[in-house]
Amino acid sequence: MIVPMKKVSLVILDKEKSNALKTLRKIGVVHIEDIEGKGEVLAKFKSVSDTLFNASMLLSDIKVNKKKIKYENLSNEESLKKASRVLDIFDRKKELFDQISNATAELDRLAGWGEFDPKDFDYLHQKGIHISMYEIPTEKMQFISDEIQTVLVNSSKSITRFLILSENVLQERPQGLPPEAFSVVMPEYSTLEIIQQIKDAESELDKIQSEFNDSVKYLESINRYYKLVQKDIEFENIYSGMEIDSTSEENPLAWVTGYIPVDNFELLSNTAKENFWALASSDPTEEDPVPTKLKNNKLVSLIYPLTDFLGTVPGYNEYDISGWFLLFFAIFFGMIFGDGGYGLLVVLFSLLMIIKSAVSKKEVAPILKLSLLLGISTLAWGTITCTWFGLSADVLRNLGLGFLPDISVPVLSSAYAESAPGIPTLFRLPWSAPDGGLTNTQCLQILCFVLALLQLSIAHIKCIIKNRKTLKVIGEFGSLLQVVGMFWVVLMVVISFKEFPLDAIMIFEVIPIGVIFIGMIAIGFILSFIFSSYEGSVKESILASCKNIISVLLGIVNVFSDILSYVRLWAVGLAGSAISSTVNGMALQIAGTTGPVVIHAIVFILAIVLILFGHGLNMVLNLLSVIVHGVRLNTLEFSNHLTMEWSGIKYKPFSE
Repeated sequence: MIVPMKKVSLVILDKEKSNALKTLRKIGVVHIEDIEGKGEVLAKFKSVSDTLFNASMLLSDIKVNKKKIKYENLSNEESLKKASRVLDIFDRKKELFDQISNATAELDRLAGWGEFDPKDFDYLHQKGIHISMYEIPTEKMQFISDEIQTVLVNSSKSITRFLILSENVLQERPQGLPPEAFSVVMPEYSTLEIIQQIKDAESELDKIQSEFNDSVKYLESINRYYKLVQKDIEFENIYSGMEIDSTSEENPLAWVTGYIPVDNFELLSNTAKENFWALASSDPTEEDPVPTKLKNNKLVSLIYPLTDFLGTVPGYNEYDISGWFLLFFAIFFGMIFGDGGYGLLVVLFSLLMIIKSAVSKKEVAPILKLSLLLGISTLAWGTITCTWFGLSADVLRNLGLGFLPDISVPVLSSAYAESAPGIPTLFRLPWSAPDGGLTNTQCLQILCFVLALLQLSIAHIKCIIKNRKTLKVIGEFGSLLQVVGMFWVVLMVVISFKEFPLDAIMIFEVIPIGVIFIGMIAIGFILSFIFSSYEGSVKESILASCKNIISVLLGIVNVFSDILSYVRLWAVGLAGSAISSTVNGMALQIAGTTGPVVIHAIVFILAIVLILFGHGLNMVLNLLSVIVHGVRLNTLEFSNHLTMEWSGIKYKPFSE
């Protein structure tokens, strides 16, 4: 549930606001509205925070075994000094890398000139003989005018290097010099000096890198101080940003506005009385940026690690769908992750980590509890569909695991092939023709659409309950009828027109059931058209629908596409199963390679590596698919039918 909130305003004496904020932070129940603070103190805190944060990021990226590091416990002042030193080291590293890069590029530029020292030309310069360096394609050397005094340095098949001697510094390109010749900038240092510069820079770089790596031992102290500074920033931001009434010169007043859970209001009220604060409260309006605080039981709360990761927070006036989110996400996860073997691995890993936490007397991470639930869901789905590491039913029976195909559900199980005689592979509907029926694949697809029907129907039922006191409830009921009716249309179009015809099973032998569903869509559309925008006037609601006629009409199409989109559960799961089977086939082919014993040993190892890598990669891909598709069905399709925008602000009380 979304915890009800009260909007509160506290008025205190300006001179007492520091102590008041400390008290307010101590009780830790008020979520303060965003305040933009100012001042030198706040700027200093932010500067310190940036230094600590940047240093922490740099040290965290260092590839060392942090478990073997003996961290040093530093004071806050020492931590800041070390953080500043880390940034200085990093900046110096960049400078040295640039120096080495530039020096190396200079050596490459002068490589063709051999050992070179510009000081050798100083004497000639003093005597009025100026030297310029040039390069030219060898075949063009003959076109240089005889009037130009040149000295050949070296020549290859492609490039000739030469010097031009002149009485004055050349300001312009000499006449008689072919356009293919280009000037070479005289280096500032000799090649030997450049080489030494590189060596010196590399030597300093080694020392700096050693110090940089050694600074990892200060990481914990830096992080600890960083967290403290964040609290200082939060405090100073509120302190310096509080509005002040300066009309009273003797005792100016300051005030702050925030939100508090209704259950904690008495605590704040008593605190205000004890400290002689003025307290005003009211119910929030729709325009107020009310934070959202969720309160659910331990089971439903398992979804919080995922929603926190996604950053999805329902608006204060929206729905708390945590329970439904958990239920359907667990189902979606099992279907997409798809393989009972993978689910078993997830369960075992989760249990192992939970036991490890319990033995070390640490609190079990919520994500481990969630992963255990998702692993169980995947294990259950694998049991139903007989998907175990991509192994066929025959292979499972040969391995002595014949009970796995036997306990699977025939109409959904991969163990039951349509061609196998005497095995119930076809699911027959009451109105199926003698030669009709549904395949396992079709049954899986229907299951996906049934999930769509359930989830989207729940969305509209919740909307009906919410709007039960207004005529808008009729519009929501119309939307529900459209979902139910469109479910049959999807089955008819996607699954089989033969098995889901318009004239299937006559109601009282008069009305075909298919016509009933089509009628639901029509009636639902009319009701939705008239009442979906109802705000006190039916006429205004109809006019609003007329103004948005295109989006209203597209709404029917969206219902169809939303239901259809649930087939991705089957499609993605099928892709994962295909990859598993392919990996097994490739490994088996490799293992079947003939040859000496050594070859057998090598190919056996390769087959094991392929199996581990292939299935590991498949699990990663399946996990990504869950995040993309499993989450999408909850946060997009389901949420859209709930008219949720996930525009909430997470409740973050001002606390120590």
